[in-house]
Amino acid sequence: MRIFLTGATGFIGSALVPELLQAGHEVVGMTRSDEGARALAAAGAQAYRGTLEEPEGIRRGAAEADAVIHTAFDHDFSRFVENCEKDKRVIAALGTALAGSNRPLVITSGTGLGMGEHGEPAREDICNLSHPNPRVASEMAGNALLEAGINLSVMRLPQVHNPHKQGLISPLIDIARQKGVVAWVGDGQNRWPAGHLSDVVRLYRLAMEAARPGARYHAVGEEGVTSREIAEALGQRLNLPVKSIAPEDAAAHFGWMGMFVSLDMPASSAQTQATLGWRPAGPTLVADLLDARGR
Repeated sequence: MRIFLTGATGFIGSALVPELLQAGHEVVGMTRSDEGARALAAAGAQAYRGTLEEPEGIRRGAAEADAVIHTAFDHDFSRFVENCEKDKRVIAALGTALAGSNRPLVITSGTGLGMGEHGEPAREDICNLSHPNPRVASEMAGNALLEAGINLSVMRLPQVHNPHKQGLISPLIDIARQKGVVAWVGDGQNRWPAGHLSDVVRLYRLAMEAARPGARYHAVGEEGVTSREIAEALGQRLNLPVKSIAPEDAAAHFGWMGMFVSLDMPASSAQTQATLGWRPAGPTLVADLLDARGR
């Protein structure tokens, strides 16, 4: 199939390009730069120039595709709510490009949207539109497209990692270096789900090929790694002391990350594994945090 891929030069997209090509698909990757276009050409993909700020241009790029995978997102967390609304507009534009067909669209969200009311691990069959995470805007846009008959499925991401990048943990590394200490909040038993990059891109491909309208998938290899485990691994890797800080001091210590660091958000991928036969096999989050190749 001819796949239109947004975010094709990003952390996930750049690994997804070879995954799709090796499976025999043709890839048209969206990029905003000459450097990105050169990288896509070197990888064997076709470059399409576009930006998240211009949904109409993205719509035109998707119009000629057999399937669309949307991984692009503006990760400026100082404008997180605004960027989630921007993602909502992009998803709506992609839907108009696929209207009247059965061509699949895979969009991206977070595992937090599968959280229930009693603290159990997030599940694929839950869509919690009252969740405080502004990323709920992406799933609301997806639900609107499903109601309009678009063949849409949702990929919910945990902390996606390899030795060089680890989702929201990467900014924690910068904070630890600035502060000279690696910290967790309270007893450090709150959990973050994780998925290795190689497993995640394989799941995107499987989801696109399955083309099941309304399906939600969790790209989770580990249901929950405690914040204390994460901090201790970072302390070892960075050769920095580790400590607990009081919840009331989190905002001062972590800055904008203060809203995330104490969240308990385990997530299951049991339904995903049963549905698609996907089995995560990559290294654990802690193994990648300890890997000497990391930044």
